[in-house]
Amino acid sequence: MVRTFIKKVYLAIAAGDKEAAQKAFNDMQPIVDRHATKGLIHKNKAARHKANLAAQIKAM
Repeated sequence: MVRTFIKKVYLAIAAGDKEAAQKAFNDMQPIVDRHATKGLIHKNKAARHKANLAAQIKAM
């Protein structure tokens, strides 16, 4: 489920749609944080995904 939300953000960025990318990013953040809290993914990996995607959206 986490990868699906992350892929949606990457696809929106690749399409060049900043508004859709921001919406997908806002939907992805709590999911990634929840999985990191539960230990399904490492907290640093969650932080890295969020930082990289936020930077890509900001650069659009």
